[in-house]
Amino acid sequence: MTCPNGHESQATDYCDTCGVAMVVTETPAPQPGDTIPVPVLDPDAPAGAATAADGQECPNCGTANAPDALFCEACGYDFTTGTMPRTGPAAAAEDTTTPPADGNISPPLDDTWVAELWIDPQWYGEQSSPDPLPSAGPPQVVPLRNTSLLVGRASKSRGIHPDIDCGTDNGVSRRHAQLTTDGTRWWVEDLGSSNGTFVAEAVDALPKTPIEVGVKREVGPDDRIYVGSWTRLVIRKAAPGEVT
Repeated sequence: MTCPNGHESQATDYCDTCGVAMVVTETPAPQPGDTIPVPVLDPDAPAGAATAADGQECPNCGTANAPDALFCEACGYDFTTGTMPRTGPAAAAEDTTTPPADGNISPPLDDTWVAELWIDPQWYGEQSSPDPLPSAGPPQVVPLRNTSLLVGRASKSRGIHPDIDCGTDNGVSRRHAQLTTDGTRWWVEDLGSSNGTFVAEAVDALPKTPIEVGVKREVGPDDRIYVGSWTRLVIRKAAPGEVT
């Protein structure tokens, strides 16, 4: 078959080359025993979410998204780069030193970086969260192995497995923010989260204004990134022997 973009494809659902949905000229009538999929309402979807008429359709799963969405809310397809979503924890854990031929995984980092996830009582005190504050302790240290990483909360039902999982902090959206790097500098970008992404320098007071949605903000050494009800992130080089 030939896809709408002119590529020859062996698959009949999505193009083997570009991933766009193949045009179906005729829908066969349902047969006895056929299973008809029933839409599942997304409890995390904001009111007035886009429909197929006023949004952009994901070429991977066909879900209607907002016209300015950076990622598909259902499967995680990256509208900006055309990167296909990862399919589960195994994909996140695989060796990315040799990216697959389809280029679906961002390039690995040459140097070792980590993100420290802190439970910040001061940040929690400025929020209006109904959730109790967990016990603060040492930070969770997360190795950063790729040049583009998702910050959010995991969802097995929706297949969302963020690189930096903010755990039980319900103030963090499933797909909250994206971290990118050129190997030396780091940027953070809010992906249209419910409660915003905030950045402050190490010596500054707690930030009051979130960064602009969809605009990359450079994160300097020792800068603090605040998300959700109590989560604070700091990006730094890994100490010798800290990450194997």
